[in-house]
Amino acid sequence: MERAYQICTRCIMDITDPEITFDENGACNHCTEYYERRPQLVPEGEAQKARLNELVAEMKEKGKGKDYDCIIGISGGVDSSYMAYKVKELGIRALAVHFDNGWNSELAVKNIENIVKKLGFDYQTYVVDWEEFKDVQLAFFRASIANIEAPSDHAFLAAIFQLCNKYGIKYVLTGSNYNTEGILPKSWGYSARDLTPIKAIHKQFGTMPMKTYPRLGYGAEIYYNMIKRIKFVRLLHYIPYVKAEAMDVLENKLDWQYYGGKHYESVFTRFFQGYILPKKFKIDKRRAHLSTLICNNDFSREEALEEMKKETYPPEMLKQDKEYVFKKWGLTKEEFQEIMDKPIKSYRDYPNQEKFFKLLYSVYSKIRKI
Repeated sequence: MERAYQICTRCIMDITDPEITFDENGACNHCTEYYERRPQLVPEGEAQKARLNELVAEMKEKGKGKDYDCIIGISGGVDSSYMAYKVKELGIRALAVHFDNGWNSELAVKNIENIVKKLGFDYQTYVVDWEEFKDVQLAFFRASIANIEAPSDHAFLAAIFQLCNKYGIKYVLTGSNYNTEGILPKSWGYSARDLTPIKAIHKQFGTMPMKTYPRLGYGAEIYYNMIKRIKFVRLLHYIPYVKAEAMDVLENKLDWQYYGGKHYESVFTRFFQGYILPKKFKIDKRRAHLSTLICNNDFSREEALEEMKKETYPPEMLKQDKEYVFKKWGLTKEEFQEIMDKPIKSYRDYPNQEKFFKLLYSVYSKIRKI
């Protein structure tokens, strides 16, 4: 029996997440969990300042005798760009790293160049072999699962750990943050850390050997996290962060330019979130992003509902991006549509180590407290 339509009375999450639940007041589990978890993850006031000072001192102490105190990942987007700005302001010696998977927009490249030049960071670009990466990415598209971005996210993690090992760096600062990304249904994706589905899906749908694609196996995961004790730090949790204000700072100080949507600094992410997800999987990620901003008091619910009425993709940009993606992937319009029309699958339909990772990170979180 088809579920009757329902939307949260507090945020704008709805039954496009099949696992969503609502309380007696019509509030959903996502915003309820957000309000419960945020105080645990994001300190405020004096506690926030104290934790920031503690972290900065810790990083500088561990960085003594080395070239860098930390690595920062930059994409040209709002979160990572503002984080880079604050890192410089705090006097932290950072190696800036960008993962180039072949899908950067021109605007993202320009933003990254401005950030690195104006802030004076040492900078490295990790470039993947395009033909091999394309084969892995296309395998995920053919697998008909929603988390097609997993090959990018996994390779980025593997590359970052390799660079940490090379330079003896103990801290990775990321722009990822609970304030703007706290709500994301589990039914919409699965952890990119798990190499098992990547290998299984590529074996089933890929067409060439996976030789140079950066991989993070279980042994490496345990080694980097539990033996080398490399820590990922969400720096934006420890500084006051309002996205609109951050964008103003970036535009005025770094000649940064907005690219039009959450993670749209990548052409593929723009096409994936703006077209593939809503058309094939009936998922509009704006709903989760805007719901998070409502919970963080950056948006009113009414403003978010109005935003959802806007088109996900300007028609002319969609036309250009379609042509670009088809050409870059080497697919005809008919081949692309054939894959779009295939039945939807879950990551659980393919081999994975979900239980292992739950156990591993339960142990890891306890070790970090020691």
